Order: sequence, then C-alpha cells, then structure tokens
Amino acid sequence: MFTPKYPPQDTAPPPTVQTVYRPVPYAPAHIPAPPAPPAHRPSVQLTAGSTLALVAGGGAAVLVVGAVLVSMLLAVAVTAASVAVCAVVVCSILKGNKR
Repeated sequence: MFTPKYPPQDTAPPPTVQTVYRPVPYAPAHIPAPPAPPAHRPSVQLTAGSTLALVAGGGAAVLVVGAVLVSMLLAVAVTAASVAVCAVVVCSILKGNKR
C-alpha cells in the first residue's frame, strides 16, 4: 500500500537531439571607436565661504554621530551593570534559601 508505483520503462519519451551552437568567427579590421565628446558640465567653484560651510557641516555630522555612538555605549554599560546587580541579588537569595 505504501510502496511507490513506478511506470514501466518503455513509457519514457524518446531523447531529443541537441544542436551545438558554434559561433561564426568574426575578424573585421580593428576600427577604434570615436572619442566621447567632452561633457559640458559646469565645474564646482569652491569659495572660502562654501569651504568653511562644508567643513562646519562635516564637523557637525561627526559630532552628532559620535554623540549617538557614545550614548549607545553608555546604554549597554548601564544595562550590563544592572544585570550584574540582579545576578548578585538572585545568587544571595538562592544561597539564603539553602541554609
């Protein structure tokens, strides 16, 4: 009842013939592509004020990212300390029950 029923071997479809793709060799004379036309984009002109603004913005970003990372580290340290205090309290409670 639980054994699989296999079809007889002669019901398999006949094998198909596969054609092999062989690319045609292509050897034209080597013609270099024309150079791309130069881009007509306006160049960025950095003045003293814009440079100062970029430096101030970068410094502010570094300070903000540093403050976030320090606060996350502080949160992990406070959590670890509270878990350690809880572990000491639980150990002392369990030792008190054994007496």
